[in-house]
Amino acid sequence: MLTPFSKEGGVNLAEARRVARYLVDDQKNDGIVVNGTTGESPTTTEEEKLALLDATLQEVGDRAAVVFGAGTYNTAESVAMAKAGAKAGAHGIMVVNPYYNRPGQEGLEAHFRAVADATSLPVMLYNIAPRSSINLETPTLLRIIEACPNVMAVKEASGSMAQIAEVAATVPEGFRVYSGDDALTLPVLSVGGHGLVSVAAHVVGAQLKEMIEAFPSDPARAARIARAVHPVIKGVFSAPSPVPVKYALSLRGFDCEAVRLPLVPLTPEQKARLTTLFAPQAVVAV
Repeated sequence: MLTPFSKEGGVNLAEARRVARYLVDDQKNDGIVVNGTTGESPTTTEEEKLALLDATLQEVGDRAAVVFGAGTYNTAESVAMAKAGAKAGAHGIMVVNPYYNRPGQEGLEAHFRAVADATSLPVMLYNIAPRSSINLETPTLLRIIEACPNVMAVKEASGSMAQIAEVAATVPEGFRVYSGDDALTLPVLSVGGHGLVSVAAHVVGAQLKEMIEAFPSDPARAARIARAVHPVIKGVFSAPSPVPVKYALSLRGFDCEAVRLPLVPLTPEQKARLTTLFAPQAVVAV
């Protein structure tokens, strides 16, 4: 879930509640990740993160999973945030690869195990090699799963379908592999993926859910839906995320276009190219 900011630069909690309600009730998302990359978590304070979690739980926590993004490149901080998220009532914790400091596989394993051991909540690991400059390799993931029973899912955004296929083929039964790349969701489903942790689901969530649910019994229909939503997905990532998706949701009447530096708003030229694409009627169910 994106984080709405006020004109003064603070977190707009009232608008965050509106966005959460829209994502669940209108866009049919089964759950929400609060304080992920799309929420501009590197720029928000601990107090803001917990306030966003509380607002989201109050708004949709009775009808959707609310997962708290607790991961940073600092293990002690990540452990503290996981504990705080659990105390606040989060339904699960998401922990991203430590970014920037590139700890190696041994350090990566130790980091994830420390965070998982700090909570009894279900934990989703987030493997995003392009942003973190380190890849969670399959043997490392398997060791973490064996050591930490509450590590129950991985959001796979390594960009390697070969790796994602290997992960899906080797993880224990019941462990869930989610696509972390909107455009690769259909291929991920084809190798045993469970679903998607999405950016584009802010605006095409209902279609993406329909695609995922159709795939087991009607893969041809799922493929048609994937083709229909592809232009929107491409547009969502046409500038540094989440800048385009915040503009897309602003076209639906939400006060959420503002971003925090070092992100900057879309230019008028970029907006002109995306306005028609992001119009609410631009994509229909296939």
